[in-house]
Amino acid sequence: MFAFCAKSAESLRKMAIKKGWQMRVLGIDPGLQNMGWGVIEVNGSRLTHVANGVCRSTGKDLGLRLCELHRQLTAVIIAHAPDTAAVEQTFVNKDGVGTLKLGQARGIAMLVPAQAGLPIGEYYPNAIKKAVVGVGHADKKQIDHMVRLQLPGVDLAGPDAADALAIAICHAHHMQSADTLAAALAKASA
Repeated sequence: MFAFCAKSAESLRKMAIKKGWQMRVLGIDPGLQNMGWGVIEVNGSRLTHVANGVCRSTGKDLGLRLCELHRQLTAVIIAHAPDTAAVEQTFVNKDGVGTLKLGQARGIAMLVPAQAGLPIGEYYPNAIKKAVVGVGHADKKQIDHMVRLQLPGVDLAGPDAADALAIAICHAHHMQSADTLAAALAKASA
């Protein structure tokens, strides 16, 4: 289904940053009925919207629904060729059955990028909100607003796609911070 490169995805990411190439980040907001996705390009500190949408599944057969999400997310990766992916962490709530179903959808959100050989970042909802909005308890309207501010002209496919773009933005910020720290440590040890 996917071709795996001989070089690790991490070494390709480092080479891309070193040579100033753009990198594509896929953000995924897991959901069994609506799985949001968003792709951005990162070039230094500049973020550019590439695409966003929602993978949808319906029906009562859980296996078929998961298969449909897998098929749609695979098509997204093939169409947009991301270099890395990020997925929202799931938190446990009072509805055990709902949590288990969300966990299964999250499994698809992790499996598809892994099959493509992509490195995957995972972030808790509060960390995503803090990275994009500035506070860890932001609501959907605030996330939508800040995604639109950071990606001018974006046409959002809905709140799940806005959340997925927020996840991609959060991952881009964390990658930039890690690269800055690595450069500072290398300079200090030289």
